[in-house]
Amino acid sequence: MATMKALQITKAHKSQIITLDRPEPGPNEVLINVMASGICGTDIHILEGEFMADYPAIPGHEFAGIVEQVGTAVSRIQPGDHVAVEPNIACDNCSYCFNNQQNFCENWQAVGVTLPGGMAEYVVAPEKAVFHIGDLEFEEGAFVEPLSCVLHGVQKARIRLADHVVILGAGPIGNLLLQTVKVQGARSVTVVELVQARADTAKEAGADQICRSLDDLPGEAFEVVIDATGVIPVMMRTPEFTRKGGTILLFGVPPKTKVEFDAFTLFLKGLTILTSFTSVRNSIQAIELLKNRRINVKQLVSHRLPLAEFEQGVNLIKNKRENVKKVIITPNK
Repeated sequence: MATMKALQITKAHKSQIITLDRPEPGPNEVLINVMASGICGTDIHILEGEFMADYPAIPGHEFAGIVEQVGTAVSRIQPGDHVAVEPNIACDNCSYCFNNQQNFCENWQAVGVTLPGGMAEYVVAPEKAVFHIGDLEFEEGAFVEPLSCVLHGVQKARIRLADHVVILGAGPIGNLLLQTVKVQGARSVTVVELVQARADTAKEAGADQICRSLDDLPGEAFEVVIDATGVIPVMMRTPEFTRKGGTILLFGVPPKTKVEFDAFTLFLKGLTILTSFTSVRNSIQAIELLKNRRINVKQLVSHRLPLAEFEQGVNLIKNKRENVKKVIITPNK
């Protein structure tokens, strides 16, 4: 039996490199040789015991690679294909799935969360969750999943042509939100970002205005306010900047705690407050936008690390060093 290396989180704050049997794809599954796997905030939450994964767990849900082997019932995907994976796997047989809300599936599974993920040399995924990426680079393919989530959130926000939008936070997700909002037709996009390097990248990606502090933002100036930080004090201030009748999209993943808004302000301004959880089959949209360069992600990768340096990558992100953007793990290098 062939073996492989994988990064396994054994318990909160503890991970190790293990050797285990290389998985065999079932009849409807695809075996993928992982070439690039992005570290996401969810991976950090799993490492720190703050997300819905059981230990031991092999994280990694943002990845792309080369198809090594396919199951006997697979027809759309062939060995040698370059692919990305939509990690959310719905049962297609519950009340949410029947209502096209597969992201809330009652029997939800996810590669890299409840199932072994892309922080390994090889991973299996159902054929229905695997998509061709053509000549995209593997690092670009690793952005298909986070971009899918961004597309779902932006579509929920229903940004109209010529809207003025502000995005709070310009990390990799904030940058994807910026580019997607521009594609959606916003008149102008303002970005608030404290870290100079990220602010510079946002400017290069098309931000019309950069603010270094919430205190520099004009009040009631934006039809749509998007929080990409998940930081509670930042989220609480979003109504200040929203025009009457406007929309707030709370996109950043917050901690498990309460957030408070002034109830009368929400009432008086007639605000719509939205949240967005994962995506709903947005992978084809994401791939097409990456292929035609409407969304560019190459400039978002700052670090490329081997599998053994996963925790170093996590620490780079947590320490918020000036030069850190997206950290990519390369399991087969």
